[in-house]
Amino acid sequence: MVEDWRHGGFGLYLHWPFCASKCPYCDFNSHVAATIDQRRWQSAYLAELDRVAALTGPRVLNTVFFGGGTPSLMEPETVFAILDRVRALWVPANDLEVTLEANPGSVEAGRFRGYADAGVNRISMGVQALNDEDLRRLGRLHSVAEARAAFDVARNTFSRVSFDLIYARQNQDAQAWRRELREALGMAIDHLSLYQLTIEDGTAFGARHAAGGLRGLPDDDLAADMYLETQDICAASGMPGYEVSNHAAAGSESRHNLIYWRCGDYAGVGPGAHGRLTLGGRRLATETPLSPSAWLESVECRGSGESSAQDVSREEQAVEYLMMALRLAEGMDLARYRAISGSPLDQVAVARLAELGLVTQETDQLRATASGRAVLNGVIRELLP
Repeated sequence: MVEDWRHGGFGLYLHWPFCASKCPYCDFNSHVAATIDQRRWQSAYLAELDRVAALTGPRVLNTVFFGGGTPSLMEPETVFAILDRVRALWVPANDLEVTLEANPGSVEAGRFRGYADAGVNRISMGVQALNDEDLRRLGRLHSVAEARAAFDVARNTFSRVSFDLIYARQNQDAQAWRRELREALGMAIDHLSLYQLTIEDGTAFGARHAAGGLRGLPDDDLAADMYLETQDICAASGMPGYEVSNHAAAGSESRHNLIYWRCGDYAGVGPGAHGRLTLGGRRLATETPLSPSAWLESVECRGSGESSAQDVSREEQAVEYLMMALRLAEGMDLARYRAISGSPLDQVAVARLAELGLVTQETDQLRATASGRAVLNGVIRELLP
């Protein structure tokens, strides 16, 4: 029997935890550090890659993703050493996708050629807004002019470039977002990630919101309208939504993120990196320490940056597949769901959601409609066993 993870593929996620500053909306594991010993960090990453490869064996590797934090603060030599080791440890797919997240500052853009020479072939840029006032409000250090200049450098260096925008921002109405989105589509090469601003606990925005600040956020109805209009405008421009928040020209989807959404295997290396690995017939959820210093010390003193590796039960795997696959326009394979869970999805719930126009079913493929993806949490709740 083919192991289930092979339906999604195998990827490698490397977390670089450092940023030049902490954005007020960000709840990712990112830290501001005055100095970074890049040589020491490089040695730790290489040691962890060796450890993980000893567990997985020489699998075909489909993707590598440098996430953060701000990976474009890594020296190109560090990226080169990591990718050189990766190619020695696993069998690179013929179309290996290597993505690096970057901020559009001049320092990071100056490193782009070095990253390309190291083997990076896709850049994901955190632009976030196309007006300077909102960039300042979001805590970003770059201006729109700097973002455009960095994007031009990226476009002339890499064949694949994506960038992120945040919408449903303070005092942003639908007309302003439509104008900004069309401007972004005019810049875009093949991929856009478009996220609604969410206020997370533990962030500066979260504290400000709890204290009664952060006024001017769109209400739920306006945010929902913005989401639906985003889908229509992007689809009409040849970049339909292949996932709730991601849009791409045909064939330019993020293959690394598809591994997550298709519930493939991925190794997580670095502080706060999570993984899912199938080893010896067991599906394991791996975690690492959030603290950069704790992770580094763990690698150097214990020979492992992993803090836990827990079995994922068949029931939990089925729930993960349901929650992830329905984010995708392609939907979920009901036969695969049955094979994972040992029982079929509740057809009464499926029929009820189909009657409401929230899902469609064709043979063994279940998809959330555009309206269904707008209220996806509710759809998933109805389908959970």
